[in-house]
Amino acid sequence: MEEYQDLKIIDRKAGELGDLADSVWDHPETAFTEFVSAGLLADYLEKEGFAVTRGVADIPTAFTARYGSGRPVIGLLGEFDALSGLSQKAGVAEPCPLEPGGNGHGCGHNLLGVGALAAALAVKQYLQRTGAAGTVLYYGCPGEEGGSGKAFMARSGIFGQLDCALSWHPAEATHVMQNVSLANIQVLYTFEGVAAHAAGCPEKGRSALDALELMNVGVNFLREHMIDDARIHYAILDGGGFSPNVVQSHASALYLIRAPRTEQAQELFQRVNLIARGMAMATETSVSWELIKTCAELIPNIPLEQELAASFGQIPAPALTGEELRFMERITASSGADKNEALQRALNWLEKPEDRAAVQARMGEPFHGQPLPYQPLAVPPVGGGSTDVGDVSWQCPTAQIYTATWAPGSGGHTWQIVAQGKGSVAHKYMCYCGKVLGQTAIRLMQHPEKLAKARRAWQDALEGRSYLPIPGEVRPRAISSLGRR
Repeated sequence: MEEYQDLKIIDRKAGELGDLADSVWDHPETAFTEFVSAGLLADYLEKEGFAVTRGVADIPTAFTARYGSGRPVIGLLGEFDALSGLSQKAGVAEPCPLEPGGNGHGCGHNLLGVGALAAALAVKQYLQRTGAAGTVLYYGCPGEEGGSGKAFMARSGIFGQLDCALSWHPAEATHVMQNVSLANIQVLYTFEGVAAHAAGCPEKGRSALDALELMNVGVNFLREHMIDDARIHYAILDGGGFSPNVVQSHASALYLIRAPRTEQAQELFQRVNLIARGMAMATETSVSWELIKTCAELIPNIPLEQELAASFGQIPAPALTGEELRFMERITASSGADKNEALQRALNWLEKPEDRAAVQARMGEPFHGQPLPYQPLAVPPVGGGSTDVGDVSWQCPTAQIYTATWAPGSGGHTWQIVAQGKGSVAHKYMCYCGKVLGQTAIRLMQHPEKLAKARRAWQDALEGRSYLPIPGEVRPRAISSLGRR
């Protein structure tokens, strides 16, 4: 159909796009160290005729790629950072690290960045073919995992120029993303004590590790007295050394404090600070804390969700071969998870009998690639995770989709996801996602009244609240460097 002719460029370049995603997979780099990955994507876009600006928002691995002129201006968000400790061989259904303790793409960001790039190619093709006014702006966003790269970019106001932003995330089921993510605050707590011989003169020592452990216990008791949707996690970065016969003079932990709204996360942050200060007093040590990053909750946008759902209905999902389906089943078996979990979750928000029946009929399928039914939700469910796309959504209307690229039961941040990241299924559905995002962006450019409707809904959803950016003195930091002395 003529309406979809601009999407054909994704089919023509599918091999290149798969190779590009695989190259990012081959260079798994964690937050704010993605120099190879960012370079691969930026170079490709530059070769395709986009005007690339590197190092935006004073972040070396952040970049933008622009094509076109005038309004509307539609943003496409790409990510490319990996996770530590998830090194894994591709294409096998058992744990097999390539490099023990090494990094791996356990959240599919090698696909995420290239899928959004594919959409940008389709929009560029439309603008080039028609000569229509409009601009597509690809954002290369580093450090989503533990770094909130988009929050640092949002602080600079870089998303404020957009009429809307669209994004996606690899997943185990295909559907419009409707859940509201949690706001979060990440803080490094450091205790300082006095070293002493733990047997010869323990009375002279003041244990920083004791203080940190007591803080963790105190926060555990706090969990009984916070709202149900809040979460607090921590990782001990420095236990004071490996000599048990020395009273530990230093210890640190990285805390992640989450809640449905930024104000609630801020309140919890203050309560955790009181616990840290109290345990320092109890152990005669000192404590300091350093804000590492914040992340805002997502502002949903039903008009944009409806446009994405319409594109899902218009563009056929790829079919899988028997071999591909058998590999999906082996991956699911390796996790021991319920392959119907994502479908069961969908039933929690679907009300129409025909939609519920359609989902029920799919129970037991080995892959959830076909889009799930969509219906607008007046009160979206609160998700258990966070995304720095939330910070973008405070600066312009924003919506996202999930697209299945891995087997049911793969979970999140697992070796199973890494193992599937270079496969043919991942490539097919990455390109499918690019078509859905690309067609949605093109239709929005053709119908500015739809963008105006999305903006009105966005302004209503903000409820008069203002965006609280990361304080100016906080700089992006590689998470691999935290806690080092």
